Amino acid sequence: MDILIDTLIDNLKLFSFLFITYILLEYMEHKTADKAAEFIRKAGFSGPFVGAALGALPQCGFSLVASNFYAARIISLGTLLAVYLSTSDEMLPILISNAVSVRLIAAILAYKALCGMIFGYAINFVWHKYRTKENIDIEQLCKNENCHCEEGVIKPALYHSLRITLFIFAVTLVLNFAIAYLDISKLTTYLQLPLLGELLSALIGFIPNCSSSVILTQLYLENYINIGTLLSGSLVSSGVGILVLFRVNRRLKENLSILAILYICGVLGGLLSHFVF
Repeated sequence: MDILIDTLIDNLKLFSFLFITYILLEYMEHKTADKAAEFIRKAGFSGPFVGAALGALPQCGFSLVASNFYAARIISLGTLLAVYLSTSDEMLPILISNAVSVRLIAAILAYKALCGMIFGYAINFVWHKYRTKENIDIEQLCKNENCHCEEGVIKPALYHSLRITLFIFAVTLVLNFAIAYLDISKLTTYLQLPLLGELLSALIGFIPNCSSSVILTQLYLENYINIGTLLSGSLVSSGVGILVLFRVNRRLKENLSILAILYICGVLGGLLSHFVF
């Protein structure tokens, strides 16, 4: 009962921070998303740079747009992966709501964006797939995903905040009970290993929703994993972007190749981060 009450109190405090944060994020997304999307369409060679920079902005759903643009061959594969790698998903608001230093948050976002740019240009150099076709009805697809983005600012902010708070509550409750009653030292050891930790974390990052970001960020905040392990999963995690890619891009073999490339980039980015942080 003590564990349950303590976890509930902590998450009630967290909800207020999340709600305020998501109001700001939703407002920013409504004001900038259309311009950002049009900007990346015209980016051309600078696509990976623009994609990584825009992906780092605190807005949900841009990976969804990028998946549609790639399926229509409006952007290159390098630009798509630059967006995926730089997307912060739910990690940013959780870090902010837990009072993580601004300097560290900025460093994490900058590192993810840098990885997106470097890997994006490298992929474009190796894999030349850039051609233009008809666009896809992105607005209708957003409605199908039930993202509530068309319903103003407050409702989607409340929806996101409740959803993430409930998920964090469940994850934290399990972790707290595990700390109290289970010996998780072996699991912690595996996750903290320089190579195995990054490999496992990148696999977790493939969870096609906010779950992976929530789990990995909470583990990092609880000191179960290090920054490299967090970044491996965060680089791979792209929200529902991968789900949308498999839905709108009918080339299954190509999609699986993209997943493999994304996984390799995530692991490499996590390993290299140990020389930066």
